[in-house]
Amino acid sequence: MNLPNSITMTRIVMIPLFLWILSPHFPWQGQGGTQEILASILFVLASITDGLDGYLARRRGQITTIGMLLDPLADKIMVTAAFVALVAYNPQVVKVWIVVVIIGREFLISGLRSIASSEGFTITASELGKLKTVVQIVSVVSAILAHRWDYWQIGVFVIPVKWYAIAAIYFTVLVSTISAVDYFIGFWKKIDHASKDRRKAAVLSRGKSVRIS
Repeated sequence: MNLPNSITMTRIVMIPLFLWILSPHFPWQGQGGTQEILASILFVLASITDGLDGYLARRRGQITTIGMLLDPLADKIMVTAAFVALVAYNPQVVKVWIVVVIIGREFLISGLRSIASSEGFTITASELGKLKTVVQIVSVVSAILAHRWDYWQIGVFVIPVKWYAIAAIYFTVLVSTISAVDYFIGFWKKIDHASKDRRKAAVLSRGKSVRIS
């Protein structure tokens, strides 16, 4: 197994560890925010590996079929696990309907990508999609921290952690929805163009058959 795929596998291994830290079975709950800090650090590290494995695969020319399968799978599992866990961990910030929208978006994009692949074309990630990824990381981490702290007092500065978490979560819903619409429009244009090309090819093929006969 090459280095990029090993990094992807590391991200998958991090997911159950992340869920254990957020679970009621974690032994160091309530000890100065140890649970929240560890979960946040682990999620950030897992998110970093998300970009690192793809970068290394392209840089080293190690793009493999198993990597193309595992990388998006690991991403979807990580996002799904984080938001589902947060519904139980911090229900004041992360509502059920929010998680349904976010996870539904991920399934929609996965389905469109599968159809696009079967039709012989791909749709690259847009800037909105990249923004969505960053916003998701911020929203997950802030929601975890908001479980312990409503605000941080740093000298004369007050950081409203809970308010930031709520704002980030709703912004994630907004960006996820807009990026899904943008992705669908791009998909529809390409699938419509592919259909027209097939119809033209079919007409030309029938025309040749008539002239030959």
